[in-house]
Amino acid sequence: MLKFDYPKEPKWYVLHTFSGYENVAKENLETVVKKFNLQDRIFDIVIPEEDVIEEKNGKKKLVRRKTMPTYIFIKMIYGDDLWHNITNTRGVTGFTGPNGRPLPLPDEEVMRMRLEKIKVETDLEVGDKVEIIEGPLDKMVGTVVAVNPDAGNVTVTVEMFGRENNVELKIEQVHKIQQ
Repeated sequence: MLKFDYPKEPKWYVLHTFSGYENVAKENLETVVKKFNLQDRIFDIVIPEEDVIEEKNGKKKLVRRKTMPTYIFIKMIYGDDLWHNITNTRGVTGFTGPNGRPLPLPDEEVMRMRLEKIKVETDLEVGDKVEIIEGPLDKMVGTVVAVNPDAGNVTVTVEMFGRENNVELKIEQVHKIQQ
């Protein structure tokens, strides 16, 4: 049998779920964390999603779509004692890894997938004009209405579909337009 040496600091792991059960699995895992008082071992549970513009019957709509259906990410200090609690959670089919045992995601993969919330230094201020440089609203211009450097987010008002809409974006998705 393979023996794994798990890290003692929190790492990200990948869980597989039944198709369409990502939200159910996340809610059930959050219940397990509370029920077994695991807040000091399980820190975050993320369903990878993105905003996309969908057109249906001639109308465009901004919707959230899962980028990796049937997978959720969990940040925790893993130990074999947690394996049964997690894998027996309704909606979870198991960990991804050799023999169903979890392997932590490499740090570069965590950064690429933007799983970690990193405080971002920014000179953006409310009222600044910005151009969106990434995502479904690429090349659109808007006005900053809120900046949250702790979460790495900025809220921008853009004109879309004939009216103004507030859109929350990552700070790195916008570029300040010099005036």
